[in-house]
Amino acid sequence: MKNIFDIEQFHQFDNLGLIAREVVEGFITGLHRSPFHGFSVEFAEHRLYNQGESTKNIDWKLFARTDKLFVKQYEEETNLRCQLVIDTSSSMLFPYSKGEKHLRNKLAFSVYTAAALIYLLRQQRDAVGLTLFSNEIEFNASPRISSVNAELMYGKLSELIMPENAHLRKNTNTTGVLHQIAENIHKRSLVIIFSDMLDNRKTDELFSALQHLRYNKHEVILFHVTDHALEREFQFSYRPHKFVDLESGQIVKFNPAEVKAHYISTVNSYFEDLKVKCGQYQIDLAEADINKDFAQVLLSFLVKRKKLY
Repeated sequence: MKNIFDIEQFHQFDNLGLIAREVVEGFITGLHRSPFHGFSVEFAEHRLYNQGESTKNIDWKLFARTDKLFVKQYEEETNLRCQLVIDTSSSMLFPYSKGEKHLRNKLAFSVYTAAALIYLLRQQRDAVGLTLFSNEIEFNASPRISSVNAELMYGKLSELIMPENAHLRKNTNTTGVLHQIAENIHKRSLVIIFSDMLDNRKTDELFSALQHLRYNKHEVILFHVTDHALEREFQFSYRPHKFVDLESGQIVKFNPAEVKAHYISTVNSYFEDLKVKCGQYQIDLAEADINKDFAQVLLSFLVKRKKLY
C-alpha cells in the first residue's frame, strides 16, 4: 500500500480527531485497493432492535430516516476493551529538532497512530483507554466508548506534540510502568504499547514486565517505534558527529564509520532477543518505522483483532 499521508502536513491542523478520521478513511480506501482487498472492517454505531426488549434506547431520529428500528449501543455492549500505552520519555523525541513543531519523530508518529486507533476502535464499538508514561504514569484514562473520553484522550495526545512540551532529560521506567499497568487493568484487555524500548534497566526485568501482562490474561501488541535508517542501520554520514543522549544529556563525539559495524551488531542482538522473548510470551511484536506509513500499524491491529473476535 502506498503512503496515505505525509506526516509533516499535519502541522496545519489542530484538530487531532479530524486528522485521525482522515488517516483511517485513507487507510480503508488503500486497504480496498491493495492485496488485502476484502479484509473485513466493520463500522457499527447501532444494532437492530429485537422485538420484546426495552424501547428506551431506540434511535428515533434514525427510525425517521430509515423506517427501521435501531438501538444505540453502549459501553456494556462493547466488543473489545483496548488500552493504548505510549512511552513519552525524551528518547521518543528522536530525531530531535529544537523550538519547532517537528512531527517526524518517534513520539509524534506514536501520537498520530494512537489517535487513528482511537477513531478506528470507536467506530467498531470497542472501548478504548490511554496511558502515557515516562519514569512514571503521567496520564491514564480507562477504556470507554464515550465521546467525552475520546475528546479527553485526543486533547492529551495533542499536548504531546506541542514544542513547549518537548521536555529533554525525561527518562523512562518501562519495566515498572508495565508491571503497574498489568495490575491496574482489571478486565481482560488488548494492550497496545508504543515504545522505542530503550530502557537502561536489565533486559530480563523488562521481559518479566511483558510476561506479567500476559500472565494477567491480557493480549499484547508491542510496536517497537524506531527511525529504522538511523537507529537500526546507523546511516549517518562518515564525518565527526556529536551525539547527545536526550534523556541523560551525555555527549559523545566520534565518526560513525568507526563504530557502525559494532553498533549494528549490538542493536540487532538486543532486538532479536526481544523478538524471541515476545514469541515465548505470545506477544505480538512489530517494528513501527516512523519513515513508513501508518498503515503498517493499523493493519497489524486489524489482523490481531480479527484473531480475537
